Amino acid sequence: MASLTLTQVYLDPAQKKALQRRAKERGSKMSEEIRYAVDAYLDGITAEELQLLDAVSARAQSDFKSMSATLKATNKKLDELFAKIERMRREA
Repeated sequence: MASLTLTQVYLDPAQKKALQRRAKERGSKMSEEIRYAVDAYLDGITAEELQLLDAVSARAQSDFKSMSATLKATNKKLDELFAKIERMRREA
């Protein structure tokens, strides 16, 4: 990692609490979350774009879980079908 420079930032108590909560949820540190937010800001990414990305990501995750469940059920049916075919071959 590149060298870092200490910078003091004043946050209101609600911001600090929310930032601590987010860092804990992500398994990171507050300073990492601040650097992430600063990078996004400097890249010109707006808060609205981040919210949209979060919403789309949540939808994609939901869709993926649904597809995964469907795939699991389909694989179970195929396993049962192949087992039935194998039994029929042995009996023939």
